Parts: sequence; C-alpha cells; structure tokens
Amino acid sequence: MKLWQGISVMALAGWAGCGQQTQIQSNVIVQRGEAVMRVAAAPEQPFIQELPQPPVVAKPVEPLIAKVEPNESAQKPEAGKPAPMPSELVEAEQPAMIGDYSLISFDRLASFAYEVPDDPITDPKAKAIIEKNFIPEAVTDFHKKKIALKGFMLPLKVEGGKITEMLIMRDQSMCCYGTVPKINEWVSVRMPEGKGVKPIMDVPITIFGTLKVGEVLENGYLVGIYELDGDRLGGPIDL
Repeated sequence: MKLWQGISVMALAGWAGCGQQTQIQSNVIVQRGEAVMRVAAAPEQPFIQELPQPPVVAKPVEPLIAKVEPNESAQKPEAGKPAPMPSELVEAEQPAMIGDYSLISFDRLASFAYEVPDDPITDPKAKAIIEKNFIPEAVTDFHKKKIALKGFMLPLKVEGGKITEMLIMRDQSMCCYGTVPKINEWVSVRMPEGKGVKPIMDVPITIFGTLKVGEVLENGYLVGIYELDGDRLGGPIDL
C-alpha cells in the first residue's frame, strides 16, 4: 500500500514540475512531439465578389446646333384641303403663249387627286365626296381662259364626216388599250356648229379653245371636271 502511495506522489510531483517548465498553451496541435502554434485558417471569400466600379466617363458635350424656329408667317393649308403642289411639279407659273392662248399640259391638269363617287349627286355620301375634293388654283386660274392643250383624240360625235364632239386624252393608252383614265386626265371638247374637225387618231394633236373648270353632271352623275369650247385644231406641239 505504501508502495502505491509513493508512486502516486512521485507522479504528481513530476506533473507539477513539468507544469513549471512548459506552460499549457491553448489552440495548439502536436507535430512530431513538439508543441507548435496552430496556423490560423485563411478567411473564407464571400460567395459574391464585389466588382470594381467602372471608370467615370465624362458626359459628351452637346454640339452647338442652331435651333430653327418655325416660321409662323408661312401659309398653312386650310382644314380639309391638301397642301399646294410645288410649282416645279405642275408647270411654270406663267405658261408659254401661242397668240392669245396659254400653252398648258396634263402635267398641270392632272397634278392633283380627285375622288369620283359611284352614286348620283342626290346621295348624301356622293355629295360629301364631291364637296371634299379640291381643285388647286394652278388649274382654276385657267377657268374661262383660252388655252392650247396637247393630247390624243377620242371621237364621240360625227356630223358630215367631221368630229363635232370628242375627248382629248392624256396619252394614247387611254384611247386605244382600255386603260381607265382618271377624271382629270381628259377634257371634253365641243366644236362650234359647222366647224367640225377631221378625225386624227393615234398621233398627238393640239386643241385650241376656252377651258371650263368645274364638276360636270349628267343625269345626276359626275362625268367630268373639264370642258373646252373648241376653236380650232392644230398639229402636235411639243409641250
């Protein structure tokens, strides 16, 4: 019994002596019998990394462009009426003259759109369509004026071998090949009594007379917007 007590006392003494020589350290690991400090683990990287901020780009300087103000004095088209056609698209403001006759062409007479109703003028819808149409001043200025017009002849009435009533068409295909012309692409011509003209087909002719501009009705239906009281027939003139 005394032997075991002695061994216990010696063990306690040895443990106490070792405690004085080497201090107990926390957070240590044992490698090859030596006491070393534990190496701190590297901090974990965040799952979402912050991206570097983009460089600041200077705002571009706006170019110095002169601001154009609308010209309030410019004429505006009236409500329901189309803007006037540029003069170069119809003809010169002052056409050439052949004696007392103004030399005009279908480039002027057909330079605008005109809707033709299918129903008689007594129908309110047909009347509204006609009232909505607009014939420009470049054409109405020649109402009851003497003109010379080139086109192709389509005879309508023959008396004594002479043509007394005819249509002057814009081009030959409207006369002979079944193309339906627009209402402003023909002029209805009536020659004075006893002054019929000989038929001239498939070649351009020039008709001289007094032009009438406005809706022409027949049995309540719109049949034309141009009429000409013919004076004489001339040869082809290059308009």
